[in-house]
Amino acid sequence: MKVYKFGGASVKDAEAVKNVVKIINSQEEELVVVVSAMGKITNLLETLVKAYFEKADRKWEIFQQFKNYHLEIVNSLFEGNGTPQAVSDLFEELEFKLKKLPSFDYNYEYDQIICFGELVSTQIVSDYLNFTGSVNQWIDVRNCLRTDDLYRDASVDWGLTEELVTEVFLFDKQKVYITQGFIGSTITNQTTTLGREGSDFTAAILGNVLNAKSVTIWKDVSGVLSADPKKMKDTVKISDLSYREAVEMTHSGAQVIHPKTMKPLHNKGIPLYVKSFLAPEEPGTVIHAIDHKIGLPPIFIMKENQVLITLTPKDFSFISIEDIDRVVNFLLENRVKITLMQQSAIDLNLVLDAPEANWEEIFSELAPYYSVRYNTDLTLITIRHYTEEVLDWMVKEKDIYLEQHSRLTARMLVKQ
Repeated sequence: MKVYKFGGASVKDAEAVKNVVKIINSQEEELVVVVSAMGKITNLLETLVKAYFEKADRKWEIFQQFKNYHLEIVNSLFEGNGTPQAVSDLFEELEFKLKKLPSFDYNYEYDQIICFGELVSTQIVSDYLNFTGSVNQWIDVRNCLRTDDLYRDASVDWGLTEELVTEVFLFDKQKVYITQGFIGSTITNQTTTLGREGSDFTAAILGNVLNAKSVTIWKDVSGVLSADPKKMKDTVKISDLSYREAVEMTHSGAQVIHPKTMKPLHNKGIPLYVKSFLAPEEPGTVIHAIDHKIGLPPIFIMKENQVLITLTPKDFSFISIEDIDRVVNFLLENRVKITLMQQSAIDLNLVLDAPEANWEEIFSELAPYYSVRYNTDLTLITIRHYTEEVLDWMVKEKDIYLEQHSRLTARMLVKQ
């Protein structure tokens, strides 16, 4: 049994869906297929969540955009045979939700609405497979992937999830299952999400629990590359990576794989393939256990839209463990993720993702203890397997705000 995961770009329109179906049908083994929301639908639904929470009338215009986008794909796929009932039912369910008043918990409301991207996407793919004669079973993953109630960044209840997943994905009369990435539910059946871009993690969870032969993530690139081809020229495809190397890359911000993906696969020695849905016959990249040193080129990871905050105690005292504890716990409580932290004698430097932070709240909380300085619109450049020549070339004519080096990794916060 194998697990396939298809991201939004792979199902962005009718032709893309047909290509995914072709890839699924080419596989003779049993499959669990995890599918993300189509195209940029998650971004659209985030605007819908905001409008809904603010009780703004524009929510209906956004809802109609969501509906029309999918109906255009449905009309092309099903050749004028109408919208599948299950898809219509999901539209009605979302419309009913939007007619109700929101609660006072934004994170909760986010998860209850954002899930419709994956639900509609997978239902369309499943129905189209059946329409073309490829029998499959659609599974609502929320019925078996159980989490805590930390909305927007839920943690998996592994014990309960394993029990339920093995009861649902039986492979007794069914060869192919279609299900959602990114979403789960609490023990009280409230929808949760696993963090942005969490569909890779879902595939890894199912692969782990079902003891899959492999997990494959289908992308619009030929595999794991030495840099983002949209940001750098002359990138190199990497054929083999160790689990450790992949974790280091994703932790630094490489977007090819979700950061939480590797642990469930590493724990059971399940290889992860990153392949192109545009050229499925090509080998792509395999991430697996490697017990020998392999030569890797310099790998570049760029994390844009970063903010540097420098905190200095107002009484000119040294930065202490208590200072670090106070600041880090405050940020964790407010779900602000720290990209990088560096300490000097009287300064604590924090690099944060700009879109995630409520700056007014952060400054008002920290102002009684520290003088606060900050710089915006920065880029964090991480170079794995760096050389001095590469470092010199990378930072040429750039203002460096922060720099860290270890044996294999160099990280620089720069103004582009």
